[in-house]
Amino acid sequence: MAPDDWRLPWEQYVETLKPHERPMMPGSPATPDHPWPRRLQYALTGVLVAITGSLGNAAILANLSSLQGSLGITPFEAAWLPVVFVMTNACLNLILIKFRQQYGLRLFTQIFLAVFVLVCAAHLLVDNYGSTLVVRAFAGMVATGLSSLGFLYLIQAFPAAHRLKGLIIGIGLASFATPLARLIMPTLLQLDDWRGFYTFELGMALLCWVGTLILKLPPSERLKVFEPTDFLTFALFAPGVACLTVVLGLGRVVWWTQAPWLGWCLIGAIVLLTAALAIEHNRKNPLINTRWLTGADMLRLFGAILLIRMVLSEQTSGAVGFLTVVGLGPDQLHGLFVVILLAMIAGTAVSAFTLNMEKLNKPIAIALGLIAIGAFIDSHSTVLTRPAQLYFSQALIAFASAMFIGPALMIGISRVIQQGKQNLISFIVMFSVLQNVGGLAGSALTGSLQIVREKFHSNQLAADITASDPLATQRLAQLSGAYAHTLTDPALLRAEGVALLSRQVTQQANVLAYNDVFLIIAVIAALGCAWVTVIHLRPRWRARAEARRTARNPDAATVSAAVD
Repeated sequence: MAPDDWRLPWEQYVETLKPHERPMMPGSPATPDHPWPRRLQYALTGVLVAITGSLGNAAILANLSSLQGSLGITPFEAAWLPVVFVMTNACLNLILIKFRQQYGLRLFTQIFLAVFVLVCAAHLLVDNYGSTLVVRAFAGMVATGLSSLGFLYLIQAFPAAHRLKGLIIGIGLASFATPLARLIMPTLLQLDDWRGFYTFELGMALLCWVGTLILKLPPSERLKVFEPTDFLTFALFAPGVACLTVVLGLGRVVWWTQAPWLGWCLIGAIVLLTAALAIEHNRKNPLINTRWLTGADMLRLFGAILLIRMVLSEQTSGAVGFLTVVGLGPDQLHGLFVVILLAMIAGTAVSAFTLNMEKLNKPIAIALGLIAIGAFIDSHSTVLTRPAQLYFSQALIAFASAMFIGPALMIGISRVIQQGKQNLISFIVMFSVLQNVGGLAGSALTGSLQIVREKFHSNQLAADITASDPLATQRLAQLSGAYAHTLTDPALLRAEGVALLSRQVTQQANVLAYNDVFLIIAVIAALGCAWVTVIHLRPRWRARAEARRTARNPDAATVSAAVD
């Protein structure tokens, strides 16, 4: 079907569509049978939009200490930069889907890409902390729209029989931004510090804008769906999620029990979210269908998503933090992140092309098992461990991170299709919140455990070092000997030896702490794997038990069938 036909009024245009070409619901584009050259164009545009929308935040997270130095801010102030991004990103889907349904995809596309270009341009103009915070908040809003836009373009690239593969690939592409940012950032920072990256991001944004202007999505049905109560719910839900992200994102930095305002933020999150859900629970057409979301199947799904997002912090926070502790810089991690990127590509491809709607829990269980194996391997690291020793374990975890997200999404989508399309907004909102909050919770858990265990190991190691121990005396002599040619004062020489020994003890304590964290994550992932495996196998066990009962008492089965 030619794009010229898309200019027809919707009532006329929809009559030209075959049943499989019609949109699944209002706000989604039609999916006509495009020629292969146009499918390729949609695929390339979708990849570009999806990765570009996630690249900025990935770059900030990967180089937070560098940005902290450029802006001249404290670690506490720097920690706010990714938090405000997640804060605005996590809850915007609550309104975004209805906006698409009421005002159409084209306006949605034009607004979000125009704002994205302005956000990228604003990065080049801001040179202080306050304005950078504002820009990162807007970037979080824009990223929500671009992630949706990316997979909507990818869906157009696949024929009807394989359209779900496009959806899974489009969702998985956002995760590629983290290893890509790790690979390109050192070069861009060397060229012109952060202005080099901001210029690169602006160029990518302009390419996305031009690409979507040239290659438009097919039209979608529009309905009047907004209700006044929607905005009341959003006014309660958004600050509630914001307070929760502040607690999870900053608790480890200021420490959980040392900042009373964290407690007030947590109380505010509980009150605001409870009020929003109470309003939604009693609505005829709720934005968030609490009755559906609290069903046993959905709660199990959300529990699995939250669990996997938390244990995936082994890679995003744990492994990178460990390699930083042993003294490696960004340039020395290129090989590791090439391996991680390739593993993510493989995981996304396997997830998309082995999709079985009857066995969606199986890949989630496999992903948890792979994370458990990878984390257990990493728990045997030493101060001599280098990226090459982590290639296999980190490839397993990266493969698992890309493999789980598609089946998890499809479980929810299948429930939406079976039980009413009006629940799509509820599912997408919860999926987005759990992805964002789960990532923050995982980083908070990993960082907090590492700090606690480091203090424990430091005390243990320091307690074993005494002045009367001949091995400790020998070690001090060896360390202070490095300064023997420059220092003649014995007291200063010994003080330098003590300082060097203290640094080595701290480094060793950090390594042991990371090993403890990796082991804890391995245990949690293994338990999660067992739980999801039981969920996956339970219908088969029930079927077999029913078959055995039927075989033992065929007359009762016949009577039961007759009654039915």
